[in-house]
Amino acid sequence: MTKMMGADIVLESLKRVGIDTVFGYPGGVVLPLYDRWPSHPEVRHILARHEQGAGHAAEGYAKASGKLGCALATSGPGATNLVTAITDAMMDSIPTLFLTGNVARELLGRDGFQEADITGITMPITKHNYLVMRAEDIAPAIAEAAYIATTGRPGPVHVDIPKDVFLEEAEFEWPAEVSIRGYRPAHRGNPAQVKRAAELIRRSERPIIIAGHGIIQANATEELVEFAEKSGTPVLNTLLGLGSIPQDHTLSYGMLGMHGSYWANHATSNADLILGLGMRMDDRALGRFADLNPTAKVIHVDIDPAEHNKNIAATVPIVGDVREVLSQLVAEFEPISHPEWIRWIDDLQSEHRESFSIPAGTEMTMQHIESRIASKVGREAVIVTGVGQHQMWAAQHMDISRPRQLITSGGLGTMGFEVPAAVGAAVAQPDRSVWTICGDGGFQMTFQEIATMVDERLPVKMALMNNGFLGMVRQWQELFYDDNYVSVSISQPDFLKIAEAYGIKGIRVSDQSEVDAAIEEAEAHDGPVLLDFQVIPEDNVWPMVPAGAALNETVESPAELQAPA
Repeated sequence: MTKMMGADIVLESLKRVGIDTVFGYPGGVVLPLYDRWPSHPEVRHILARHEQGAGHAAEGYAKASGKLGCALATSGPGATNLVTAITDAMMDSIPTLFLTGNVARELLGRDGFQEADITGITMPITKHNYLVMRAEDIAPAIAEAAYIATTGRPGPVHVDIPKDVFLEEAEFEWPAEVSIRGYRPAHRGNPAQVKRAAELIRRSERPIIIAGHGIIQANATEELVEFAEKSGTPVLNTLLGLGSIPQDHTLSYGMLGMHGSYWANHATSNADLILGLGMRMDDRALGRFADLNPTAKVIHVDIDPAEHNKNIAATVPIVGDVREVLSQLVAEFEPISHPEWIRWIDDLQSEHRESFSIPAGTEMTMQHIESRIASKVGREAVIVTGVGQHQMWAAQHMDISRPRQLITSGGLGTMGFEVPAAVGAAVAQPDRSVWTICGDGGFQMTFQEIATMVDERLPVKMALMNNGFLGMVRQWQELFYDDNYVSVSISQPDFLKIAEAYGIKGIRVSDQSEVDAAIEEAEAHDGPVLLDFQVIPEDNVWPMVPAGAALNETVESPAELQAPA
């Protein structure tokens, strides 16, 4: 066995778990680790400009690649700056490893300079966390952390290491296998439950599938399509489930939820069987839980048993890997079709398509711009978004039809996600075009990561939707607070001067006739590009399920919202 410093054990362990890139920011207590980095060139270090940016970049890397993402920070404020990204990864089930340094062991709990109880802080926002007090425990801790982060329901795991543990020597002993008492993620569904579910599917006349992020995380897109075709079941998607089925598939009916389509929401409300596949049954997708669809039978397939019966009572809960369970279900029945049910949804879609259309005319709308980006860059590009109106319009209009095509913040709804996550996506997918759709509010939270793009020569295209408002907040103030606009109009810098300051290409677009040429110019450029799209100041996302309403209360215009009950 070979003796190594703790710092070398960390870096060697990262190699063993398949991490080739770490997004980090140095500081005092992690300097022993950075000192050893040149001896481990297989692990690329990318310097972020803020620890939150490093965390979101690790998320973007993991979402775009399906591999374990990794971010690193120093103690105290460095560690606490990771908290938003860790929580975001927890909400969206992103396999991520967060490493932090801490003060030396003798100073722990004594309020040393830049000390924070980061294991205590992150306990409720991680799948698991570790405070490693001996160099000999580093390798087992990182091996376990990677295993926990990538198995079962994926998620973030945190490892905190005091400064002197990096300096301590120990034998490097890599565990032959990882076995954790009490942690045994299920893969195959219980056969009796699968048979019960298949019987409900055979008897249903109006089934609907809600395909969530778990389909993509489990690489189950082919199994989803096979199951949908064999059972004749229409497929709806949560926001993070977009890409699990091509949008032009005859059984694909797009996104449901607060800003989903009228037909998707009403199909869910009128189904006699709801199959939730790899999704959390959350409020943004399902509206008011008590009135989702009281008469429908519910089959809920999720690898995390804690999600069953949390929000919606399941007739048949199935714990297991959704890919395995779909294969089990497919084997249980002969092909079925539901032509009348499909026709009913198709008719509803035809009658209400206007609410999902791109506004006519020559105004600069986000819907038009995002649809033109989608048309020009195609399905092979990676689309990263921030959070807000532009995010919802991207989901509605950008033809998200393959897994890992859309990278966005779902459960936590983190403004500022767009630029650093695009950095991670571009590192993970160097052969794909990466576009990030940015709100002018979220962009100003984290655009310092443009410097990281420049350093790493990442040709990310940033489409900035510049309307001078915090658009989604303004929409709510308009619709629900009597137009009482408070702190939603934001002053703007000259975004082209920001591009110039970073030494990247900037393009300002103020007329609809210039949109296509600007997109083509940016796509042809071999470096980062910032496109300042000066869109109309006030516009609203429709359809909409008002907060606290049920899916069958979807409205398509302000007139409906204000109409008496």
